[in-house]
Amino acid sequence: MKRHIPNFITCLNLFSGCVGIVFAFKGQLEYAGYAILLSAAFDFFDGMVARWLRTYSLIGKELDSLADVVSFGVLPAAILYKLFLQAPSVFAVDWLPYSAFLIAVFSALRLAKFNIDTRQSENFIGLPTPACALFIMSLPFIDGVAALALQNAIVLLIITLLLCFLLIAELPLLSLKFKDLSFANNRNRYTLIILGGILILFLNFAAIPLILIIYIVLSLLQFKTNHEVYRRD
Repeated sequence: MKRHIPNFITCLNLFSGCVGIVFAFKGQLEYAGYAILLSAAFDFFDGMVARWLRTYSLIGKELDSLADVVSFGVLPAAILYKLFLQAPSVFAVDWLPYSAFLIAVFSALRLAKFNIDTRQSENFIGLPTPACALFIMSLPFIDGVAALALQNAIVLLIITLLLCFLLIAELPLLSLKFKDLSFANNRNRYTLIILGGILILFLNFAAIPLILIIYIVLSLLQFKTNHEVYRRD
């Protein structure tokens, strides 16, 4: 019985993603964003429970990717699509909102690449789909001057294309998996968690785009340092 528990949690991830899509197409983008958060929690716990129970399975790995395509690919694309519809295009191009679904396509490519890329056992190559989805879910929560910018369809198109590029880019990024709890071996991970916590405290979900930028910068700094140490050795 216990071997089915991680897959059940993965199915909850998928179910949450499907419900979120309904919220998105109804225009309830904040609720759709909460569904992404819930899916991300289930996505975290299914792997943790599988490791704890020692119930690894090939079907679990495939099911996880299929669920992630919906929760972190189609759902954020639906949110972005609704944002496009709310933002009049400078060029009045009718098909422009459909470009949001490139996020779903490139997320699927990212997940397929991850499943066969042996280099990503400890760190990531390209932006993880949950990070991309969390970035998009934060957009409806942004207010002020930044919110005005998000009412421009060209800005949304630029964001879409940039995220698609990051999903499949040969860009080394940190994994938040800790092998141990020492500060020396996890300096950048702790830095990201502390800065992220402070930003969330003051900016709520609007902090997520800033956290993503910090995440990429810290990753690049770490891998640049590691590369220099390797060359000296």
